[in-house]
Amino acid sequence: TEETGVYRRMISKFHPPPTIILVTPQMGENIGAAARAVANFGLNDLHLVNPRDGWPSKIAEANAVGAFEKINPIKVFKTTAEALQDYHTVYATTARPRDMRKSVMTPEAAISDMHARHMKGQKTAILFGGERAGLTNEDISLAQHIISVPVNPDFSSLNLAQSVLLLTYEWKKQIDNTLPEQLPEGDSPEATQEEVIKLMNRLETE
Repeated sequence: TEETGVYRRMISKFHPPPTIILVTPQMGENIGAAARAVANFGLNDLHLVNPRDGWPSKIAEANAVGAFEKINPIKVFKTTAEALQDYHTVYATTARPRDMRKSVMTPEAAISDMHARHMKGQKTAILFGGERAGLTNEDISLAQHIISVPVNPDFSSLNLAQSVLLLTYEWKKQIDNTLPEQLPEGDSPEATQEEVIKLMNRLETE
């Protein structure tokens, strides 16, 4: 609806998107690919916590294909707690059940919740764990909510950059005004009645 479009434009203009935080990422390739996802879908901030191979990374830069030039400079922190100091609400991504009393949200529900919080002036962040084991329980204890993607229970392991892509796409989708279906006509001018009649006569003749 028109009101929904106005609401989405207000969110996009006045409220910054969530910060993506990669905790102990191992591979520069995934950091670079995550940066691409951040830039692709209009987010601004990608932070790192204790990256295994240090920072900066030539491998990450190569895989980002220019994305680092489109987003804010990468910030690097020693601990997750340090990285989260400026945020009101934090969401932790995990595929494994955790013995914690925290709300578990789908990506769609979590992003909707973020939009509502941003309208109130809150800052949010999404935590992603490293490739080997994901987030630790200590990391997740610092978050208020858990995001769990409804994947195949027999194979629930998602690539780090793919996980970032899922959440950043969902953010963009919920503020985007692209029509579900379109028929691009390019620069084609409207036909006159004379042209339409000529076309119909040609079709009948053929």
